[in-house]
Amino acid sequence: MDLPLWLQSALQERLERVMSGIERRPELRKLRSEEGLAFETMFAGVDRTNIPGYMDWEDKHHFKRAVENEHLYIQGLRDGAQLVFTLLDDPISVPDKR
Repeated sequence: MDLPLWLQSALQERLERVMSGIERRPELRKLRSEEGLAFETMFAGVDRTNIPGYMDWEDKHHFKRAVENEHLYIQGLRDGAQLVFTLLDDPISVPDKR
C-alpha cells in the first residue's frame, strides 16, 4: 500500500521534529559526550590518519545502521497507518453492554 504524498510529507516532517527534540535531550547530550570521550581515549596517542580504513568502515557502518533504522521506523508507520485505515474502513462491531 502506497501512502499518499501529503501523508508521507506530514510523517517526514513529524519525524524530523521528533528527532530534533530527541537530539536536544540532556541525557542524550551526556551520552554523546561520554561516547566522544571514550572514542578519543581509545585513540589517544594514535595518529588517526594511519587508520583511514577503520574510520571509513565506522562511518559506513553507522550510516548503514541509521538507514536501516529509518526504514524500520517508516515501515512501522506504514503498518500502523494501514491498520488504522483498515479499521476505519471496516470497524469492528462492539456489542452494546447496556
